[in-house]
Amino acid sequence: MNLNFSEEEILFRNEVQTFLEKELTEDLVLAAKSTSAVFTEKDIAMKWQSKLAKKGWLVPSWPEEYGGTNWTHTQKYIFSSECAKAGAPNLIPMGLAMIGPLLLGKGTQEQKDYYIPRIISGEDYWCQGYSEPGAGSDLASLQCKAIREGDKYIINGTKIWTTHAHLANKIFCLVRTDNSGKKQEGITFLMLDMNQPGVKVEPILTMAEDHDFNQVVFTDAIAEVKDRIGKENEGWSVAKYLLEFERSGGVGGSKSLSDIQFIRKLMNKISTTHNDASFIDLYSTKVTELEIKAQSIQYTALRILSSLKGGDSPGPESSMMKTLVTDLEQEISEVTLEVIGYYGIPFQDTSLGSNEPAIGDESFRSIAGKYQNLRATTIYGGSNEIQRNIMAKAVLGL
Repeated sequence: MNLNFSEEEILFRNEVQTFLEKELTEDLVLAAKSTSAVFTEKDIAMKWQSKLAKKGWLVPSWPEEYGGTNWTHTQKYIFSSECAKAGAPNLIPMGLAMIGPLLLGKGTQEQKDYYIPRIISGEDYWCQGYSEPGAGSDLASLQCKAIREGDKYIINGTKIWTTHAHLANKIFCLVRTDNSGKKQEGITFLMLDMNQPGVKVEPILTMAEDHDFNQVVFTDAIAEVKDRIGKENEGWSVAKYLLEFERSGGVGGSKSLSDIQFIRKLMNKISTTHNDASFIDLYSTKVTELEIKAQSIQYTALRILSSLKGGDSPGPESSMMKTLVTDLEQEISEVTLEVIGYYGIPFQDTSLGSNEPAIGDESFRSIAGKYQNLRATTIYGGSNEIQRNIMAKAVLGL
């Protein structure tokens, strides 16, 4: 395998670096670095999304007629890696990486023409209504009910752990439309407005006191039949298609390598401050092992990118990437917390606009909160235990 970039690819990398130097401002990098939440603050993410959309680089993997770049797999890899190395904010995935690709793959032409431009512009900000109090990893047990009345569905029930529901104006949901068959049958995929009287959002705070998650209660909420994706009672197959994109792991390896470089900087800073060279030796083996894992994930991500050529979905590899990336994220956060020692004990406010001084170094501020929030990564999006069952069945034939 030739791991060297071609001359054209090096020129493209230079173009990306030039763009990032100009458009990725210090306030965006600082905000991304400082947050401990699952997702970047909405205002920051949308500011970065707007810059990428203006450049035409927001959705590289989409078809060109809908804003895609027609980049090669290597160019996509270069772009993602450079963004990660430069500390760019994460984009909010529910629109760009979930409902958008689903609409392009399974939506009607009317749905694509209406929703895709609004996703790119940020006019529609989406959340995902899958999990319920009694249906988390066993998603097929969901009971949120929808009854069709003419050209509308009337929805009653609840969804939980709904990320950014308090900020979203749109939600895509799985609802129960039939109880007569197997639990995977009788499920329908609907899109609906959050800003209606029948939708109530109740906040759920994390251990780090971040407000990412919510419970959403539907009381005679309305969804239009034209906003259904796929046929009635066949939403389970639609949901599985979407989950492959959610679980594909993105550029986990690149992001992880950037996080590992942050650990090395912390180690050097602490070693210099305390005049203790042995401090670096204490963690160097652990950090090197993490780096090897991250590089392995990078190569796996490249193989998955190749499988997406021509619009194919990731398949069972998405479960593998979800498991590898989330396990590694947790390992990195654990080592980072170990490195700063007792500075990780006190609570530190990481919200935008906070004027509280950092305890210890400013770079310590978000570490404990990230560690706490990342405990959930192996659960949401389908627990890693479920992902291993999928791999066992689809890959090993067990």
